[in-house]
Amino acid sequence: MNFKDRAPVYYSEYLQLDKILNAQLTESGKEGIKADDELLFIIIHQTYELWFKQILHEVNLVREIFKSTAVDDNGASMYDAVHKLKRVVSILEILVQQISVLETMTALDFLDFRDLLRPASGFQSIQFKSLEAALGLEFQDRYGKEYYTSQLTSADVERVKDVEKQESLLTLINNWLERMPFIRDDSYWTGYGTAAADGNVPVFFRLYSEVYYRGLTEGERAQKEVFDNLFLNSEAYPADRKLSQEASRNALFIVLYRDYPRLQLPFELLDTLLEIDGLMGMWRYRHIHMVQRTIGKRVGTGGSSGAHYLKKAADSHYIFKEFSELTSFLLARRDIPELPAALVDELSFKK
Repeated sequence: MNFKDRAPVYYSEYLQLDKILNAQLTESGKEGIKADDELLFIIIHQTYELWFKQILHEVNLVREIFKSTAVDDNGASMYDAVHKLKRVVSILEILVQQISVLETMTALDFLDFRDLLRPASGFQSIQFKSLEAALGLEFQDRYGKEYYTSQLTSADVERVKDVEKQESLLTLINNWLERMPFIRDDSYWTGYGTAAADGNVPVFFRLYSEVYYRGLTEGERAQKEVFDNLFLNSEAYPADRKLSQEASRNALFIVLYRDYPRLQLPFELLDTLLEIDGLMGMWRYRHIHMVQRTIGKRVGTGGSSGAHYLKKAADSHYIFKEFSELTSFLLARRDIPELPAALVDELSFKK
């Protein structure tokens, strides 16, 4: 295609700056009230919404990658997924830092225009609700779900529900993990160690459990039952977990043997999801601190309990916490069982 005959593109028209720079209409201005910081308040939140749009774009592209029935764990698609999620991490770091700018607005500065905003609230951010749902936060796990959509228009309620009907990134990652063959392919494990197959329990986990149990201290004995229920006993697997037992097994295997070339990108993927969870949690806690500093214990403009609501939501809205819990079942590298030679070759790109 020849682009030489295209009309020239002008900077301000390309970015539609007339729309963007004239989209800050202050409520205080409408009332003839002096409130110098309302412009800052609007610009900060508009910027958040633009970044939310970009994060949703990246997350949806990653979801499309994992909708495939055959994701190449060390191909271009996996690299692309990790790259896009790391971009999300970089954006979230900006969102956390951006709160420092908003914190330059004092409590009195905010009170100049706060009462003019009711019932507008960040609680009405459709993009943020959609982002949480796209990542994997389910409706039943939300704090304050009784009024989760009560402040939204009917059109926005439908927008959020449409996202919640789709497969989340967490669900798609679970499905991808279930398909990993390394601990289920019997050809790798013939005569491996002294562990014998036991029904639905992979040989690897029979052996690993023995090593793991030996490393527990007296104060950690309760961990044996937790390990059994998560990785060995399928009938006792906790019903409230988002990851299946097969996915949990494969995720732990990836974390344990991440030094092998073929598992490095999968490990980066899981680790980046934890970074996203951590930064979203950090953003929420910075927001709580700012709200406490600005309105104290007063009710939020959207009718929530303010800082109290934000604290409860922050504590319960971690999406990928089951990956972080895997660290409870790790061993020092010197104690991790050696893998069969055929599997080492496979994980090292040897044929």
